[in-house]
Amino acid sequence: MSNRIRGACLAALVSLLVNVSLQGQQPAPANQPTAKDVVKAVSKAETPKAPKDSIERIKDEGMNRSQVMKILSHLTDVIGPRLTASPAMKRANEWTRDTMAGWGLKDAHLESWGPFGRGWSLERFSAQVVEPQCIPLIAYPKAWSPGFDAPLTAEIVGLDVKAEADLMNYKGKVKGKAVLISPAREVAARFEPLATRLTDSELLKLADASEPNTRRGQTTGSTGSAPSGSPSSSNQRAERSLAQKMLQFLLDEGAALLVEGSRLGDGGTLFVGGASVPGEPQRPTPGSVPRISAWSKDAPKTIPQIVVSKEHYNRLLRMLEQGQTLKLAVDLAVRFHEEDVMGYNTVAEIPGTDLQSEVVMLGAHLDSWHSGTGATDNAAGVAVCMESMRILQALKLQPKRTIRVGFWTGEEQGLLGSKAYVAEHFGKETTESVADKDKQTAREKFSAYFNIDNGTGKVRGVYLQGNESVRPIFRTWLAPFRDMGATTLSITNTGGTDHLSFDAIGLPGFQFIQDGVEYNTRTHHSNQDLYDRAQADDLKQASVIMAAFIYNTAMRDEKLPRKPASAKSQTPPSRGTAGSE
Repeated sequence: MSNRIRGACLAALVSLLVNVSLQGQQPAPANQPTAKDVVKAVSKAETPKAPKDSIERIKDEGMNRSQVMKILSHLTDVIGPRLTASPAMKRANEWTRDTMAGWGLKDAHLESWGPFGRGWSLERFSAQVVEPQCIPLIAYPKAWSPGFDAPLTAEIVGLDVKAEADLMNYKGKVKGKAVLISPAREVAARFEPLATRLTDSELLKLADASEPNTRRGQTTGSTGSAPSGSPSSSNQRAERSLAQKMLQFLLDEGAALLVEGSRLGDGGTLFVGGASVPGEPQRPTPGSVPRISAWSKDAPKTIPQIVVSKEHYNRLLRMLEQGQTLKLAVDLAVRFHEEDVMGYNTVAEIPGTDLQSEVVMLGAHLDSWHSGTGATDNAAGVAVCMESMRILQALKLQPKRTIRVGFWTGEEQGLLGSKAYVAEHFGKETTESVADKDKQTAREKFSAYFNIDNGTGKVRGVYLQGNESVRPIFRTWLAPFRDMGATTLSITNTGGTDHLSFDAIGLPGFQFIQDGVEYNTRTHHSNQDLYDRAQADDLKQASVIMAAFIYNTAMRDEKLPRKPASAKSQTPPSRGTAGSE
C-alpha cells in the first residue's frame, strides 16, 4: 500500500471515530464513510493485483504457491531410492504418470525400453566388528551385490596388492574371509565449506569460454572424461585391469565378502555405486565387446560387496597392522527381480494450439542410486520439471507448440532411457535426414529439449552446447530472472546427462548451469543424498525458469535454431557409473 493511500485511509478512520464520539449513536451523514467502508477500502488497497504478463504470472505462481518440495518429498521419503528396474523405480514411474494426469496433462503414459536386465532391492543390512570389541560400521552394500542366505561372521583379512604378482601372497589365505581390498584413504581437515555457489569469477569464466571441442567423444564441460590415450586414462585402465584380476582371484579362492573404503566423502558420508562382476570392463573402448554388468540376467557369479566410510575403514586397517584379529558380522539380504527386464520412461504433455504438431521437451532422470533416496540426483530435477508443468497447467496458459515432459530411467547406467526414447522417436543417425519418414518428420517438428540434473542448486544460466545462434534468444529469456541470479550463457558443452542423447543426433538439447551447493562433496551417489539436503528456494527458482523457458520456446514464431552440421556431437559421453563409486 502506498503512503498516500495509507494516510488517506487512516485520516478517514480518525475522522469517523471523532464523529462517532461526538454524535453518540446518531447515524452518520450520507456522505460520511462508515467503519465498514474504511475497512473495505483498506482491504482493497492491500490486495495486490495479479500480474498480467505470462512470465510474471509464472514467477508469482512458482514462488508463492510452489508444490516442488511436496513433489520431492513423495519421490524421496515415500517412494525412496529408485534403482533402475527395481519395484521402487516402477512405483515412481506410475506415481509421476498418475500425478500429472491428475493435473490435467494429456497422454500421460509409460514407454518401455530395453531389455535392461534384472532389478535389485535391499531387504536387510547391518555390519559391525564383533571381535575383539564391538565397532558398528557406517557401511552400505553395492547395488546388485549378492547377499547371504544367513548372517555372516568372518575374520577380516587386509590385502596389499600393487601388482598382479602380489596376489600370490594370499593364495590359500582368504577362503571364507571378509577381505579389505582398498588402501587406506587420507582424511584431511576441511577448511573450505562443503556447500558452495558459483562465484562471479567462475561465471565470467563460463561466459568467456571459447567454442567447444566437438571431436568424437570429447567435451569441454566439467563432467567430461579424460581424452583417450592421456596418462590419466592409461592409469585408470591399468587400475581397472588389476581390480578385475583381484576380483577373479578372490572369487576363485572362495573369499566370503569384499570390503572397500569409500573413495570420496568423509565425516560419515560414503559414496556407493554398483557391484563389480568378473570380466567387466568398466569403460569399454570403441569396438570392444559390450560389457557384462551386475544387472545383466546372465551376469557371472560374483562376491558380496560393501563400502565402508573412510574413517571406519582406515581404523580396521590400522588395527590389522598392529596385530589385532578382527571378526566382522554382516547381515545382507537382497532380492533380484527378473519378472520384468524392461526399463520405463514416464511421458506426458500439454497439447499445443495452432502449432500442436511441433514439440518442445523438458526432462530429468527419475532413477537413482540406492544408499540415499536420490534427492539431488535426481528427484530434484524431476520435481522441478513436474512443478514447471503444474505451473503452466494451473495458469491455464495455452502454448502454441505441444510441451512434452520425459522422465528417464537407466541414466545412471549410461543414459539408457533417453537414448532409447530418442532412437525410437527421432532415429539414431547424426545426419539431417533419416530413412524413416515418421522419424524425419518428428525431427523437423522438434524445437528443443531442456534438461536439469546438477543437484539442488539454483539456475545460474544455460550451457549453449556449442549452439551460438541461441545466445541472443536465451539472453532475452533470462532478463526477467537477473534479480534471481540467472544471467550466464556459456558456449561450452557439459557432459554426463540426458540432453546429450538429443544433442548427439543434432537436435537442440540444453542443460542449465546450476550452483554446485554440496553435490560433489556430500550428496552425489552418497548415503546423504536425502530430502533434507535439498534447498527449497533454489528449486522454486529453478522451476519458474524452466517453466519460462519451455513456455517461451513453445510460443516463438519459429523453432529454436540448430547448430551447423559440422558442430554436432558425434558420441555423447555417458557417466560410466555402472561400477563402484
